Amino acid sequence: MILASELEVHSTFELLSLYPYKYVDRSRIYEIRELRGDMPYVQVRGRFISMKTVEGKQKRLSAIFTDGTGTIEVVWFKSLNFFKQNINAQHEYILFGKPSVFNHSINLTHPEMERADRPSASVGILQPFYNTSEAMKRAGLHTQGMQKLMHNILSVITTPMPETMPLWLVNHCHLMSRDQAIREVHFPHNTPTLEKARYRLKFEELFYVQMSLLKNKSTQRREIRGIQIKTSGDLLSRFYKECIPFEPTNAQKKVIREIYSDMGSGRQMNRLLQGDVGSGKTLVALMSMLIAVGNGLQACIMAPTEILATQHYESLTKMSQGLGIRIELLTGSTKKKLRTPILEGLADGDVNIVVGTHALLEDTVVFRRLGLAVIDEQHRFGVAQRAKLWNKNLLSPKEESLLSSGNDNSTENTSAPPHILVMTATPIPRTLAMTVYGDLDVSVIDELPPGRKPIVTEHYLHNNRNSLNSFIRQQLQAGRQCYVVYPLIEESEKMDFKNLTEGFEYMKDAFPEYKVCMVHGKLSPEEKDEAMRQFSSGEAQIMVATTVIEVGVNVPNATIMLIESAERFGLSQLHQLRGRVGRGGEQSYCILVTSAKMSDDTQRRMRVMTDTNDGFIIAEADMRMRGPGDIQGTQQSGLPFNLHIANLVRDGELVGYTRDFAKQLLAADPFLQAPENAVVSQQLYLLSKSKLNWGAIS
Repeated sequence: MILASELEVHSTFELLSLYPYKYVDRSRIYEIRELRGDMPYVQVRGRFISMKTVEGKQKRLSAIFTDGTGTIEVVWFKSLNFFKQNINAQHEYILFGKPSVFNHSINLTHPEMERADRPSASVGILQPFYNTSEAMKRAGLHTQGMQKLMHNILSVITTPMPETMPLWLVNHCHLMSRDQAIREVHFPHNTPTLEKARYRLKFEELFYVQMSLLKNKSTQRREIRGIQIKTSGDLLSRFYKECIPFEPTNAQKKVIREIYSDMGSGRQMNRLLQGDVGSGKTLVALMSMLIAVGNGLQACIMAPTEILATQHYESLTKMSQGLGIRIELLTGSTKKKLRTPILEGLADGDVNIVVGTHALLEDTVVFRRLGLAVIDEQHRFGVAQRAKLWNKNLLSPKEESLLSSGNDNSTENTSAPPHILVMTATPIPRTLAMTVYGDLDVSVIDELPPGRKPIVTEHYLHNNRNSLNSFIRQQLQAGRQCYVVYPLIEESEKMDFKNLTEGFEYMKDAFPEYKVCMVHGKLSPEEKDEAMRQFSSGEAQIMVATTVIEVGVNVPNATIMLIESAERFGLSQLHQLRGRVGRGGEQSYCILVTSAKMSDDTQRRMRVMTDTNDGFIIAEADMRMRGPGDIQGTQQSGLPFNLHIANLVRDGELVGYTRDFAKQLLAADPFLQAPENAVVSQQLYLLSKSKLNWGAIS
């Protein structure tokens, strides 16, 4: 069956969860004289008064339709003979379609059509529209086909559909019954009942997301023990006295206390560390790893790119100098000559900390006693990849006991899970954190290290280039450096690459007295490293690049981030790029360059960027501005099952509301053993088995 192959729909329950994505009000019949070309779908009633076949590049059937107040042209490009034979000038018809303007007159192309004396059930109601794939459309399951299918199914279900939420919760929150909500969401009688139905189904969906996340978190805490670390260790004390580059902020100290508490609890730590660009997450990660290493354990930090892994390696090595610990870098490009001793050092415990990319997940990488795994920018790693680190631990319970008491004479091997610290520099709105990261404890670094000045963000238009160049020259003359970033997007890669290379030549011509280097994804690793070296060392003063430098480049002397075609970047990406400057003591600037013709959305984004440096405010604004289709792919990645009707952008308040009820239920009945909560346990099981292939539909 087409639904099974396209969407993995195997039951009536799953089919009825394919909710309409929009509704069109068919309760009104418009007069033709009211129609305009910019109107959405409309419905008119009248008669055909003439019809002719028009030859041309594409043969078409053209008919004139009137209701007495005016006329419109109706056009068909397909099934011409069918319409010529079946349209009767003596009958009245109801047409439904989207008006457009052609040759200064209104027309309808391929409208839905039915005899006025034989109207279907959809006339006079809010008509549902369904997303369908190309294969479904070819099989007749376009939106009209889906309407008929849903109508037929609901017609044969004569008994009420069973309730899927506890009755006490349905009654307490005054929710519509499941049966009524399903019927109304597919074929609503009016707008108020549709809203009540949608609210009920959104509530249920978000409630079960929260139930699943919180129940998993509870089970994990209860059943998965962690390596208990009873002391912060001498290594951390030495680092604090001898090596620390600056006094940690209060926010950093608070986070370190939370991490240390987790590691000493006897349970496995699963903590998310959020911190804006430049907030000092790397220092927190190092101090956490030193706690592990100081207790005879190993630690690793996994980054999504070699650039970022290399930066972490260099930072950790520099900050821990003099402590006598062995830190290694392991990536896909690590040569065999270097890889072999690193792998041996990990297996025998001689390597204390390893920094790497996905290469750390390879089967050849085995740890002697892995105690802490730090994962940077976790949204770029799947949950399965994160969990794979668990199986690399060779620490036995006996070793764990001896290590936590300061004695290290054990030799047995087993697979006790390491503590997990997930880090992200992408500020996550609270509603998203409660869902995608709902099974993790959350720590936030919400202040910058001392001496950091807020970055000044300014918006320039393309035609103001002379003034902009003058400002850049002032900074370069003061000994500073400048990034120039161009978009490079897959759909328009050739044109973008041309713009990048032209921009490189322009900067060389505009600033002939300074050295300009270029970095992009098509360069070889050696070429990329050389360009990075030139800029990092100060040999080159201007770096022209794509977003390859979004993460992983740390040049404190760079004070200008110039972003070309800024309208093509999302808010979060603009904020990430801005975070590449402002890392030294000098005042830094982010320059957003756009064309003079800007959409309302672009103007709003530029205003947000120039008004605030707060990543969390920007993340909330990004969530509000982006449409649900823009975030659907990313939002689903961390959820226990897909969202079919709820939306984390629009339904943020409901996320927190349902989470409160899920917490209350689990606090009162952690194992879901109460008879009134049996439906919750059953529904969680069914939902875990049902994950529709929403990527197939459009």
